[in-house]
Amino acid sequence: MTAEKKEVQKQPASTPVETERTKLRRVFVPKVDIYETKEALVLLADMPGVDEKSVDVTLEKDILTLRGVVAPRAYKGYSAGFAEYREGDYERAFSVSEEVARDRIGASVKNGVLKVVLPKAEPAKAKKIAITAG
Repeated sequence: MTAEKKEVQKQPASTPVETERTKLRRVFVPKVDIYETKEALVLLADMPGVDEKSVDVTLEKDILTLRGVVAPRAYKGYSAGFAEYREGDYERAFSVSEEVARDRIGASVKNGVLKVVLPKAEPAKAKKIAITAG
C-alpha cells in the first residue's frame, strides 16, 4: 500500500456565520489547528479562559459551531489602569462533510485549548437486495 498524502492549504480565519450578538462584548475568532489521523479529524482551538462549563460545541445542519464565554475578571479593591490582554467571547463555525460520523463526535477542554474529535464514518458497504416475483 502506498501512503496517500493530501496537501493542506492555509486559509484565513473567517467571522462566525449567521450570528447576531445582543451583548456588548468582544467576540474573537479562535485560532485553530486541524489534523487528520487514520480514524478521525482532530480540531484544536485556542480559547484562553474557557473551561468545560463555559464552552459549547453544537452540530446543526452540517455546521459545527464552537462558542466559548469568558467571564470578565474583577479585582477586588482595584480598578484596571492598563490591560494588554483583552477579554471576550469566542465563536467559530465549520462545515462538516458527510465523511464524519456525527453520532460519535467528542470534545474536551484543557488549559484553554478545546479539542474536538470528528471520527471518520465507515464507508458504505455493498448490500445485496432481495428480488421477489411480482
